Amino acid sequence: MEFQDKVLKCIDCGADFVFTAGEQLFFHDKQFQNEPKRCKACKAKRTSTFGPSSEGGRPKVETRTNCSGCGKETTVPFKPTQGRPVFCRECFQQRRTTAASA
Repeated sequence: MEFQDKVLKCIDCGADFVFTAGEQLFFHDKQFQNEPKRCKACKAKRTSTFGPSSEGGRPKVETRTNCSGCGKETTVPFKPTQGRPVFCRECFQQRRTTAASA
């Protein structure tokens, strides 16, 4: 399949941008169904504001809490559920390797 550069219009700023043949090949290989909607500048601005689009456009949540394993203060990328343990990176990795070898 031969791809040719396409000119698309950004849904945020309305500017024209080029969807190159190489980018189209990448989208095809990854089996992406939709063409990009934003120019690179608007996409970068949106990603820096909201985080990657896989998070549904919501801002990232970081919560400071104490590790249930060692007690040290840590930051986790979610809001902990009451009654469930929260682990720092080291304790989480240690529990993961212990569970995998069992």
